[in-house]
Amino acid sequence: MEDGCSGTISTSTLTSIRPARAIALSFGAFIGGRIPVKALVDTDAFCKLGIGGILEDAVRLLGSELTECSRLPALPHMLRRGRLRKTYGSQACDSLAVIADEIPTLVQAGDTWLEKLTAIESIDPGEAQIFAAAADHGDFVVTGDKQALRALRNVEGFPAALAGRIVVMEAILFALCNSLGSDEIRLRVQSLMAADQMVSICFSDPNSDPLEGLRSYFENVIAEVAPLVLWDPRQGSGV
Repeated sequence: MEDGCSGTISTSTLTSIRPARAIALSFGAFIGGRIPVKALVDTDAFCKLGIGGILEDAVRLLGSELTECSRLPALPHMLRRGRLRKTYGSQACDSLAVIADEIPTLVQAGDTWLEKLTAIESIDPGEAQIFAAAADHGDFVVTGDKQALRALRNVEGFPAALAGRIVVMEAILFALCNSLGSDEIRLRVQSLMAADQMVSICFSDPNSDPLEGLRSYFENVIAEVAPLVLWDPRQGSGV
């Protein structure tokens, strides 16, 4: 996990869920016809978006509902007994585990994609499964693991296979601030401040515009992971 800090997280913004599905590169591209592509959510993104009370809103940006998304098979166990309890606190993890139980597990990728990733130390086995499955099935990847993305950018075939379908926290928060309002998102992510430095910096000052900070962070990520092409909510919006 990256960009996080240990600490007990309030569960006040954890919300109940329903499920989801995905589509294009731009924030406005899915208004209208929907393409049945789902989102694979990694553990880091699941926890942070869930604690921030924006998980369901995040996958809806991609045209999905949560029950149409996928997560790693081990996630519920990790939330109930693993290291995540130390990072986020037992109460938050218990609430997140209930949500995780309702989300289907990902469909295993074929060996062709997975074998390209198995020897890369910076990509853990769970993240490798998600990247490989997304490349195999044409899904979106919602991820908080920047280290894995920096390694993935050099793996033959993945930049083309996942072009426009890698979704990072900065892009999600930018899109939600535009669609739901910065004040609403600032209120929701208060409980996430202790777990994510980027969120804390962008949203801690009630008098500042978080969009400027999010734009700066997002552009830095774009540069760091090129030639991977990230899902960009600004495309087609003129923002």
